[in-house]
Amino acid sequence: MAFDSFSAFIVMEGHGPYVWACYAVFSVLLVAMMIWSVRARKAAIESCRRGYEFQVEKSKVASTPTSSASFARVNVSQD
Repeated sequence: MAFDSFSAFIVMEGHGPYVWACYAVFSVLLVAMMIWSVRARKAAIESCRRGYEFQVEKSKVASTPTSSASFARVNVSQD
């Protein structure tokens, strides 16, 4: 399809507003999906990192020996 001028290309024999509106909606949605995808990726990575840090902290606490009871010597007198 050949056009005589740039304005004829923009108008596209009366179909220009519909065509350019479709391109604009497509472009906006494409950019929005890219931004949403990057944010979702960052959130997933952050969630995995927090889960990993929680597991590391949990394993450090579990590997540290702690006494659950205290033992003290009691002097028993037998009078």
